[in-house]
Amino acid sequence: MSEHIVYPRVYISIFLILMVGTGLTVLAAFRDFPGPLNAVVALTIAVIKATFVILYFMHVRYSSRLIWLVIAAALFWLAIMFALTISDYSTRSWLPVM
Repeated sequence: MSEHIVYPRVYISIFLILMVGTGLTVLAAFRDFPGPLNAVVALTIAVIKATFVILYFMHVRYSSRLIWLVIAAALFWLAIMFALTISDYSTRSWLPVM
């Protein structure tokens, strides 16, 4: 097996991107967005940051297609779990009508 050499400038640039993402998260926390947009903004920033961590710090970007398949299967399973949780929560009778 050969391994991919990642230059330090890549790690530094990803670190800076993650720091900007953290700053945006802090700014979004102090901002009041209309309706449920607070959660949407925070989760969008978190997903972008997690994507950079998975791709570069876990070296998935340079891995084989089998690793990509495993990551895709895990994300698909996570989407199924979220869908089941949201469908259960949204059909509860004790929720207030909006």
